[in-house]
Amino acid sequence: MNTMNTTARITVLVENSVKGRGLLAEHGLALWIEIGGRRLLFDTGQGAVLLRNARRLGVPLEQAEAVILSHGHYDHTGGLTDVLRAAPRIQIYAHPAALEPKYGRNDDGTSRAIGIPSPAEHAVRAHTGDLRRTERPTEVHPGVFATGEIPRRTEYEDTGGPFFTDSACQKADPLVDDQALFFDSPRGTIVLLGCAHAGVINTLQYIRELTNGRSIHAVLGGMHLGAASRERMDRTIADLRKLDIERLGPAHCTGFAATAELWNEFPESRVPCPVGTSLEFAL
Repeated sequence: MNTMNTTARITVLVENSVKGRGLLAEHGLALWIEIGGRRLLFDTGQGAVLLRNARRLGVPLEQAEAVILSHGHYDHTGGLTDVLRAAPRIQIYAHPAALEPKYGRNDDGTSRAIGIPSPAEHAVRAHTGDLRRTERPTEVHPGVFATGEIPRRTEYEDTGGPFFTDSACQKADPLVDDQALFFDSPRGTIVLLGCAHAGVINTLQYIRELTNGRSIHAVLGGMHLGAASRERMDRTIADLRKLDIERLGPAHCTGFAATAELWNEFPESRVPCPVGTSLEFAL
């Protein structure tokens, strides 16, 4: 990719918090990426606010060339129906497991479906455009990569919750579909996370392997640390410190307490990411 005199712009379309008049928040994530003259969408939120926020922010969803799914939970895939209606020839990049059933366990022992909503699943399966599997690292645009499956190597990270592949909650969901998006910049790698169910440190260390040890400049997105133990938080912070990340934007499922702690530990790096945020990176 020719990166002379170009920038990458990332706009937050869906997130749990919001800034700016006329915008709406929901539990979910969707990031609009403009890079090298191309337009990409990373996740789609639940689907209740994506179109409204895109219109309000002047984002032309109909011009999206590809949508990349970080994993198959409803708060990242629910807006697919609207996206495919707006851009019927769009390329879809997803791990096959993202379309499989997923459940969460309630406190009373019952379960709830938390996978891709039926309308979105049907829209994907009926999609006449390009559907690409991402079990392995995949280039979704020149210089922009999805990680595919992320190796689980740290002993202190887990998927972040009681997730299952069956309604009886007997079969744990390893969330092998969890993946991140990344691209290079002169100051280091830019990493976008959906929920980091593979573990944020597992994810970042794997991306460093894929980029031959390249430093990481920015990390933006969900880190799923809301239920993290004290040990997990301490070790996550220690490993993040070793990575020396210049811009850190915990969002969505990171959790209020964990976000506050990360901002306190890395005050010079913190980047708020509510709906309406627009970030630029020189390439």
